[in-house]
Amino acid sequence: MEGVWSAVGGLLHLWLFVVVFLILLPAMFGVSLGVTSVYIQVLVLLLEWATVRIQRGRQTESSVPVPLPNGIIQRGGGSMAEELRRRRSRQASSGDFALSDVLYFLKTGVESAVDDQVTRRFSSQELDSWNLLTRTNLNFRYISLRLTLVWGLGVAVRYGVLLPLRVTLAVIGLSWLVIGTTLVGLLPESSVKRWLSELVHLTCYRICARGLSATVRYHNRENCPQKGGICVANHTTPIDVVILANDGCYAMVGQIHGGLLGVLQRSMVRSCPHVWFERSEMRDRHAVTSRLRAHVAAKTKLPILIFPEGTCVNNTSVMMFKKGSFEIGGTIHPVAIKYDPRFGDAFWNSSKYNMVSYLLRMMTSWAIVVNVWYLPPMTIQDDEDAAQFANRVKSAIAEQGGLLDLSWDGGLKRAKVKESFREEQQKMYSSIVVGDEGRKT
Repeated sequence: MEGVWSAVGGLLHLWLFVVVFLILLPAMFGVSLGVTSVYIQVLVLLLEWATVRIQRGRQTESSVPVPLPNGIIQRGGGSMAEELRRRRSRQASSGDFALSDVLYFLKTGVESAVDDQVTRRFSSQELDSWNLLTRTNLNFRYISLRLTLVWGLGVAVRYGVLLPLRVTLAVIGLSWLVIGTTLVGLLPESSVKRWLSELVHLTCYRICARGLSATVRYHNRENCPQKGGICVANHTTPIDVVILANDGCYAMVGQIHGGLLGVLQRSMVRSCPHVWFERSEMRDRHAVTSRLRAHVAAKTKLPILIFPEGTCVNNTSVMMFKKGSFEIGGTIHPVAIKYDPRFGDAFWNSSKYNMVSYLLRMMTSWAIVVNVWYLPPMTIQDDEDAAQFANRVKSAIAEQGGLLDLSWDGGLKRAKVKESFREEQQKMYSSIVVGDEGRKT
């Protein structure tokens, strides 16, 4: 029995040594020992081997599944409006309703219902090749015995080694955040307090990033957001905050919550001027704007971090930016974030998974590999309004991150289409039916 307890004690000492000296301390000082990079390289080789095995399986066995094409239906060339105009131009008269016009609306409606641009942005994309995770619609793991054994070994490593290690680091990081910010909050307002607050926040986020095996490549650091500015970025996951704050501190903006998240918010605001709002205050745009403007006016405060989409999108596109973030004034610092889906699905489908389930999925993935681009600062031009400025910033982020630039509102994830969108379609059809003669009169 003593030998068993001795073995348990030895494993515990080894575990503490790995956590403290190989992960925790290097993370606190921003030093990398190169273990994560080697781990990622091994993963790349393993995934390439799995891809070759799957391709061989497709050639020898007809039962091996094949990924579905990107589109369920094939869209015809041109738009509905162009087709209607061409047909009207061939008719002798205009201004009359034709029953055949219904077919054009029916075609467009069926295309949107089956394969619209909005719904696809709120569901995880299926990879072309399996990444040895169980979260897939295709049973690739049953192709060969060797592939099945590698998949089983991966499950054991992810749940038996990586998950406990990541949970340990997450608990340490969050505990340090609560304790550190609370202690710093007791100090009087001064430059020393601000320096200690930034140090505590930065250390916490670095520990949490190491706990997720995050490999982040920051590009164009000369464009990093400066104090008194506003940082806007595309939004894929709540972990976006950890990824960005791992390289520099930000003032967060958001609604006040209860539970564990509420505890974190109350402790963070003691040491740093984060901007938290009550639910009733969030509905008052003027109150929110005035508080943000006051924060930006103080050039000594940290840059504000805002995700103007208002919801998480699945790492393939950027949806409409709310113009409220661009009515504050000041300098906008755009940031593009792009995750590598081979190592794990970073998208948070909040309508399907709660926060705990999502974090469990992330902690049992292979790793988080992400590229972050700091774009040059942008300011509103004289001939622009807030909405046009928001679209210009969004387009710049989409182009840099290789994302699809969409004009749809991310609020369609939960809300119905506004009546104004339907009215636009009705007006368009009316102008086509009336034709040039109606416009002249």
